[in-house]
Amino acid sequence: RATPERPYLLHIDEINRADLAKVLGEAIYLFEPKADAARSITLEHQFLGADGQVVEMPENLHVLGTMNSADRSVAILDLAIRRRFAFVSLWPQKTVVNELACDLMKDAFDRLLNIFVDHASGEAMSLMPGHSYFLEQDTDRAKLALQTELQPLLTEYLAQGYVAGFAGEIAGYLQWIDAQTS
Repeated sequence: RATPERPYLLHIDEINRADLAKVLGEAIYLFEPKADAARSITLEHQFLGADGQVVEMPENLHVLGTMNSADRSVAILDLAIRRRFAFVSLWPQKTVVNELACDLMKDAFDRLLNIFVDHASGEAMSLMPGHSYFLEQDTDRAKLALQTELQPLLTEYLAQGYVAGFAGEIAGYLQWIDAQTS
């Protein structure tokens, strides 16, 4: 309220890890899209002084919730929450890897991306590791990252059956990592 002309951003990382309907309760109303008037709710209990019962969503507050859609251990957002947010899918960016990574990581990214593009179903495509796995610039550190970050992730995908439709290709990729890092 102090600076209504200035935009504010509230970033909630891993927004899907909590049961938002329970966390937000009646406050979910504050996130209603396209409200014509200021949105407010009255809380059952008072806090923050005399006017602490009324909570408003200022027009200059923007909420950005991020989530990893490949994380199978968390529930999908319920529809009441989902309809109050816009959703944008962000896919691994080859241009970022090409600009920032060493040759080994560029090759590792291209090989794995090709496996996913050629063999993954739509649902399995969301399991493609993001470009942050492939940004090492130093070859020795890249080898270590492949062994300690990417290889365990892909091994877990195999163990859980997430990539059953192209398990042979992923197993071959893991062998390629072994050859590059030994």
